[in-house]
Amino acid sequence: MAERILMNELRTLSKEKWVNIELQNEDIFKWDIALVVLNPDSLYHGGYLKASMTFPKNYPYSPPEFRFLVPLYHPNIYPDGRLCISILHPPGEDEMSGELAAERWSPAQRVESVLISILSLLDDAEVSSPANVDAAVMLRKDPVKYHAMVKTNVDGSRKLAPSGFTMPVDYTPVRDLEKDDDDFWMDSEVDSDPFGGSDSDDDMDQISASEDEDDDDQNLNEITEELRQKA
Repeated sequence: MAERILMNELRTLSKEKWVNIELQNEDIFKWDIALVVLNPDSLYHGGYLKASMTFPKNYPYSPPEFRFLVPLYHPNIYPDGRLCISILHPPGEDEMSGELAAERWSPAQRVESVLISILSLLDDAEVSSPANVDAAVMLRKDPVKYHAMVKTNVDGSRKLAPSGFTMPVDYTPVRDLEKDDDDFWMDSEVDSDPFGGSDSDDDMDQISASEDEDDDDQNLNEITEELRQKA
């Protein structure tokens, strides 16, 4: 199930101009990502922000791990590139307050919604409980200096863009996501026959599973080729 959901998401995102994705060793669970900041109103406009994203085998029931691979001086980004953002935390109690967090991970989330939230976080920093205290203090007390630090980060990120990459000039705000998007969710794989089946049914299930795996491999190859052509 996880593989099919991720392939569906990857195919959708491969059509977007604001994100570039490559698979690590063609592993659908390990993505190399570049967030291309096209919003002219963003402090990070023009940035090519490289990151990695790793998905658990039980995705989407558990959240992915996200880490920036470029230095970003930001109140909500740890020095190692990890993010302090609730959407990537499993559901449960908040460690600081003991209360349930309002916007923790849920299976209704998807990669696109996570990346959009991260882009929003870059320009809407939360300084009350920062991952980088120095950055939070600078943002509050000396925003001009903070903005200069961001510009340095953005300029450095551009140098990591692949050879021949051209920054898109047009900007279309990312679309609002519907959490009940029918195209996103795959049919449940739970056995719908409560009375069981015959041995011949089991044989057919094994053949069907084998065919599904072959289809998944073909789809992954097609998506990988699309990503290469986009790059």
